[in-house]
Amino acid sequence: MYELVIIGGGPCGLTAGIYAQRSRLKTLLIEKLGIGGQIATSDLIENYPGFKGISGMGLMKEFEAQAAELALEIKYTEALSIKDRGQYKEIMTPDGSIQAGAVIIATGAKPKRLGVPGEAELIGRGISFCATCDGFFFRDREVAVIGGGDSALKEAIYLSRIVKKVHLIHRRDKFRAEKMLIEKALAEPKFEFHLNKVVKSVKGGVLGIEALELEDTRTHDTSDLPVEGAFIYIGVNPNTGSFDVEKDEFGFIKADKVLMTSMMGVFAAGDCRVTPLRQVATAVGDGALAASEVERYIESCR
Repeated sequence: MYELVIIGGGPCGLTAGIYAQRSRLKTLLIEKLGIGGQIATSDLIENYPGFKGISGMGLMKEFEAQAAELALEIKYTEALSIKDRGQYKEIMTPDGSIQAGAVIIATGAKPKRLGVPGEAELIGRGISFCATCDGFFFRDREVAVIGGGDSALKEAIYLSRIVKKVHLIHRRDKFRAEKMLIEKALAEPKFEFHLNKVVKSVKGGVLGIEALELEDTRTHDTSDLPVEGAFIYIGVNPNTGSFDVEKDEFGFIKADKVLMTSMMGVFAAGDCRVTPLRQVATAVGDGALAASEVERYIESCR
């Protein structure tokens, strides 16, 4: 029986684990794949306080090292469901069940797909969701980045160091990224902008992508854009499908001001919950708050 089980090993989950260990709660962190979460694939983080510039993997290594110093117990398995057993929660995994007084869901989110013809067939053969992972394969070639937020511009700027040309495709007439990123993008000579455009299909074959079919959102005219790679950054979907708690229409978990979900004793923190901002800094804040509230909740149950 653990006092707390944390589901998810990204910045939110690791922060919650660090706070829980410092509070001397008997804690287990469950992670399905690997420590670090989605941010570990980011080439450069420039807006996390204390670091003028650090890779996502580098930052997560710092988090992981601090958690290890505090002897946070980590188990690599998948949380299939959470059952409310009254005074305790039962977390079902492929390896059996785990009991805990409280649970923090910090499972984050995964990239959205375009959902257009040709996309699924060409994932891994030109379609990618991680420039840091796959940018090397497109050295001196022309690629597209689809999206208009922080992630799209950050990864496009990273790609500009590797590829011949970056085509930035955005469905609106303005980017919604932070102003500093927009300024960098506008000054980058390798960028070509395709605003008010959406991808209607991905064209290619066994050798990979050949072109993107674009539609103008105003005129509805279509045209083909020849590229050999396409990196998609159009938002995220939450990793919350297996948890029976109240969610919004997009699957993000609803939580109150202390991050308690509709299941008493189960908290949601970070990118998986309904929140207006999804950044490393907000994930860390959520992890700290959730762990603090778990301590109060457990004390109230004694």
